[in-house]
Amino acid sequence: MTQAPRLTEGDLTFRDLNKNGRLDPYEDPRRPLEERVEDLLSQMTLEEKAGLMFHTIAGVNPEGTLDPPAQGPFRQPIAEVVTGQLMNHFNVHTLPAPRISAQWYNRLQALAESTRLGIPVTISSDPRHSFSNNEAANLYAAFCSQWPEPIGLAAVGDPQLVEQFGDIARQEYVALGIRVALHPMADLATEPRWARINGTFGEDAQLSAQLTAAYIRGFQGAALGPDSVACMTKHFPGGGPQKDGEDPHFPYGREQVYPGDNFDYHLIPFEAAFAAGTAQIMPYYGMPIDTSLEEVGFGFNRQVITELLRGKYGFDGVVCTDWGLINDRAIGDQVMVARAWGVEQLTPEQRLKKALDAGVDQFGGEDCPELVVALVRDGQISESRIDESVRRLLRDKFRLGLFDNPFIDEEHAERVVGSEEFRAAGDLAQRRAIVLLRNGAVHGTTILPIPGRPKIYVEGIAPEVAAQYAEVVTRPDVADLAILRLNTPYEQRNGNFLERLFHAGDLDFKSPEKERILGLLAQIPTIVAIHLDRPAVIPEIAENCAALLGEFGASDAAVLDVIFGRFAPTGKLPFELPSSMEAARNQRSDVPCDSEQPLFPFGHGMAYPV
Repeated sequence: MTQAPRLTEGDLTFRDLNKNGRLDPYEDPRRPLEERVEDLLSQMTLEEKAGLMFHTIAGVNPEGTLDPPAQGPFRQPIAEVVTGQLMNHFNVHTLPAPRISAQWYNRLQALAESTRLGIPVTISSDPRHSFSNNEAANLYAAFCSQWPEPIGLAAVGDPQLVEQFGDIARQEYVALGIRVALHPMADLATEPRWARINGTFGEDAQLSAQLTAAYIRGFQGAALGPDSVACMTKHFPGGGPQKDGEDPHFPYGREQVYPGDNFDYHLIPFEAAFAAGTAQIMPYYGMPIDTSLEEVGFGFNRQVITELLRGKYGFDGVVCTDWGLINDRAIGDQVMVARAWGVEQLTPEQRLKKALDAGVDQFGGEDCPELVVALVRDGQISESRIDESVRRLLRDKFRLGLFDNPFIDEEHAERVVGSEEFRAAGDLAQRRAIVLLRNGAVHGTTILPIPGRPKIYVEGIAPEVAAQYAEVVTRPDVADLAILRLNTPYEQRNGNFLERLFHAGDLDFKSPEKERILGLLAQIPTIVAIHLDRPAVIPEIAENCAALLGEFGASDAAVLDVIFGRFAPTGKLPFELPSSMEAARNQRSDVPCDSEQPLFPFGHGMAYPV
């Protein structure tokens, strides 16, 4: 595992490890881990313990100072959160350039060092190496190397590639100070309408298990250490089988169903994650319906967290809830309702107690440590129960080396993040993930790969990029062929800002767009490349196009390289494509490969003629 350079204590004049003229045992890296944990725990006040149990979102100022960002929904003064609420776990979204991000991070760690015990900050992130930009799920790559979505890594199906990705992403994360990955998603894509499919490794549990384990090895290494990024694998016990494909970020998607009685199938990737040593686990929002489990969200479910996760699987790492289970939250003029499914009638204090009783250690997206303090002071929760969770949280900070030196090298961040080598690896993975679904014949010869420099009409592709491959014309009637990039259809929801980011609902093209596309296909031989963030329903397009490609996050150049034969397609479908919306609706949401007569089956993928 490549090691990032760390600043030493002498490099930072504001760092003082030798408080009161001596090293406390928890500050001494020569002592055993558990001794350090117990020493620090014994010195912590209840308020300091409670602060450790909240993992909220921090807005990062574009200038790298600790001032609140001028825009965006997360503008709380982070200095007050660290020194007043004593919180030290933060999830970051948009980041400025690597050097500025590193400056912000070092200033934040310096602030944390100034608190009574100097407990360092832990920074986490959702995935930030792909093409999507959904603040609740994954972030556009920006300065990092750019790879296909996880579902695209599944289309490649190569554990070595996934481990390579994890190692590269780890190096970029560590260079930025990000030490917890709020991923991978070990969920299975068994419900084709679910909006989170692009973050999964598809619908086959065995493939997902192999790739989940490889992903964790890439980020964490053989064991969690000073150069690791801790993985918070999600969403236990599997968030895929959503009723009607709706997502439990929203009240209408709160129900998780198992019409095929296939609950255990969804545990298989998590079993691989445990074997790989995942440091942390996140339960999903979903509320199981018509099972033997209590019908409350998994973050409140003792049968799932204490009995199944801790009991059956023996998991003793951190369990952090998904974001926003406890309190409603005002963002601008909108209110995000707490995802307290099944316990909506409880107060925030009661919800927090139920989650703690279920076995949760930390509360994602929340900043109310005073509620934990009040529960203990009122005798509703014992301080020893709080200590159980704090031990786990401290243990990860120590294992990650944050107590020994939390600071990062700003020049190293600028040099490593998005390096030429890392970008080249991501570019290659984009090409490997592209699936050739259909290769029709024109004049008795398969149309792909396209030879020479024909006249082409393009939609959804930058003309200046296409001009590197062919002569670009502006009208289809004067072209030899057309190349059309499409996105899988979805129903635009008109709720809050988060709801509008989710691609949910039907998977087929509607009028008049469907007729417009088919009209082009009838006019001229057309190669269609469709972004499959979900399994599109495209039988008429597949029948009438000259060739069909599926991609899972790819640049225009990556797509055109395949079309023009500069790269031969090797990808395989990580899920089946249904033949109709009726088939998609009728399949059982917890069972893989369950739609009737799929248009393209799981594992389909053609090669070019040799």
